[in-house]
Amino acid sequence: MSYLILKYLHILGASVLFGTGLGIAFFMFFAVRTSSVATIAPVARIVVVADYAFTLTAAIIQPITGMLLLLNVGYSLMEHWVIFSLVLYFIIGLCWVPVVFMQIEMSKLADLALAQGEPLPARFYQLYRRWFLLGWPAFISIMAIFYLMIEKPSVIF
Repeated sequence: MSYLILKYLHILGASVLFGTGLGIAFFMFFAVRTSSVATIAPVARIVVVADYAFTLTAAIIQPITGMLLLLNVGYSLMEHWVIFSLVLYFIIGLCWVPVVFMQIEMSKLADLALAQGEPLPARFYQLYRRWFLLGWPAFISIMAIFYLMIEKPSVIF
């Protein structure tokens, strides 16, 4: 595969990861702020679908296109910026995997509350707080990876 196609796919995947993550956080944050179960339940459902459709797909494509780019250009896997990028990507994964399960449970809790005409249970808000907190290290890590991909510093620290 040509360098330009690989680079295009890698940038597109990074954009989808960043954009979907930010979009999901934005819509869930503002839905929860309404305190309306009728608003939160459908948004929570869409968040789960978006994470599977976009985030998961891009998360699979990113390391593949990244490795192919490294091979294509001739960079070593031992470059400091590559190693640090992979560590940050791993941190993102450590944050994202539990978030997926939290989103699924929050969606089910919201759907149940909506069906029963009840307010959201305390468990929903516990999960939401954890979900929100796990988003920060993932967001900061992806921003750092963007920097590393652009700058490719020879020394990190």
